[in-house]
Amino acid sequence: MAGIYLHIPFCKRRCIYCDFFSTTQSGQTDRYIEALCAELEQRKDYLEDEEIETVYMGGGTPSQLQEKHFEALFDTLYHHYSIRPDAEITIEANPDDLHPTYIRMLRHFPFNRLSMGIQTFNDATLSVLQRRHNARQALEAFWNCREAGFGNISIDLMYGLPGETLATWQADLKQAVTLHPEHISAYHLIYEEGTPLWKLREQHRVNEIDEDLSVNLFSELIHTLKNAGYEHYEISNFCLPDKYSRHNSSYWTGKTYLGCGASAHSYNGTSRQWNIASLEKYITGIENHKPDFEKEELDLYTRYNDFIITSLRTMWGMSLTRLKTGFGEKLYDYCIHLATPHLQQHTLQQTNGFLKLTGQGIFISDGIMSDLLWVED
Repeated sequence: MAGIYLHIPFCKRRCIYCDFFSTTQSGQTDRYIEALCAELEQRKDYLEDEEIETVYMGGGTPSQLQEKHFEALFDTLYHHYSIRPDAEITIEANPDDLHPTYIRMLRHFPFNRLSMGIQTFNDATLSVLQRRHNARQALEAFWNCREAGFGNISIDLMYGLPGETLATWQADLKQAVTLHPEHISAYHLIYEEGTPLWKLREQHRVNEIDEDLSVNLFSELIHTLKNAGYEHYEISNFCLPDKYSRHNSSYWTGKTYLGCGASAHSYNGTSRQWNIASLEKYITGIENHKPDFEKEELDLYTRYNDFIITSLRTMWGMSLTRLKTGFGEKLYDYCIHLATPHLQQHTLQQTNGFLKLTGQGIFISDGIMSDLLWVED
């Protein structure tokens, strides 16, 4: 099984915290979609005829596309790839794009999962973040999608936002739980260097929350969503039973995937490659059959480090059998030796042949994973 990711970089306006590759050059959309379809055709052998289990359109803002763009993309996908009848096919969308007419149009296509970027239900904070929607629009968009027949909806939330308190976060979580989406992704705000938000902090116009509050917000997130029946299946992701993101889980479980579009990443088990993060250079490269990308061949130790970082993020944990058979006795012993102090401190646990973070360990997951990585002498 394999997955396909399509990067749609177009946005009406960039959010001040975003460092993903995106552009407001919507006049290039038609030409970009033509290039994206061409890349899908040019790289149809990358996954070696594996069945496609997931397709994910991310961005950017894929809900900026028109019906003709989706028609071109799906015609290309189904012509050149073997997509399973039960494939998970996701589109990311902004609430303000999801008016009833647009939602009905989406229902004509194979989308069966929708990921909605809400971030917060606090209008003042949405304004600070320069999001295009308000809380009322987010709620209306969610219920309009439900009424149109979307039975698998994920919402994105952010915490650690400027001016946030435990009370405002509790209000966001209460509203999210009331909607009862199948999936909730919740990410702590990161001040990425070079973004407008980074510059505002440097100018002391916004303040980053302190570490104690960050811990309390994360703790409240886990407590509230677990009590509401959500599984905490990955550090930043929660779902109702069996509603985890199959596409994102493929990244954490080491499945192969093809990434098409500007800045998109691909992985085939032995190497990873990524397209150039430039609209014009990406399009020109594809048009001239000279795609502009970089590639990294993965040696044993890099693959081991990737395995540690991805598998320990999940509730399923790291298979010790796969560790030994995939990376050899030397790295198996290395990992177990470095894991022992964490096992003794109850931040890691060994259960049924898997190494997992405990509830305590989740709060220091970065440090634990760092301790287990292979570092050259």
